Amino acid sequence: MAWKFDDDRAIYIQIVEKFKLMIASGIYEKGSKIPSVRELSAEAGVNPNTMQKALSELERDGLITAMRTSGRYITEDEEAIKSTKKDLSDRKISNFLSDMKLLGYDSKDVINLLNNHDTEAEQ
Repeated sequence: MAWKFDDDRAIYIQIVEKFKLMIASGIYEKGSKIPSVRELSAEAGVNPNTMQKALSELERDGLITAMRTSGRYITEDEEAIKSTKKDLSDRKISNFLSDMKLLGYDSKDVINLLNNHDTEAEQ
């Protein structure tokens, strides 16, 4: 099954973001081996060069490591994973707050909406 990509941003950037999310959420566990470039590109429905570019970016970010003869692995560096998780959450919160501001809500309104939503979800 092919991954879904937006037309307004580079595909390799979207792949990097998807991997960061999968690493931060634990879908890919620390130290686990990831599939080959060919397998990943076939799964995502992208050119292997695009996948290679994304994986190289993740290596530069310290989230995956390449072992010359045995493939690529998710980092075991807990701090790198925590930092990625914080960066992702900060970005999502900023986007959410920007959207809410466009809708005319201020910080107090957003807090009330979230509290009400949480209460409704519990019922």
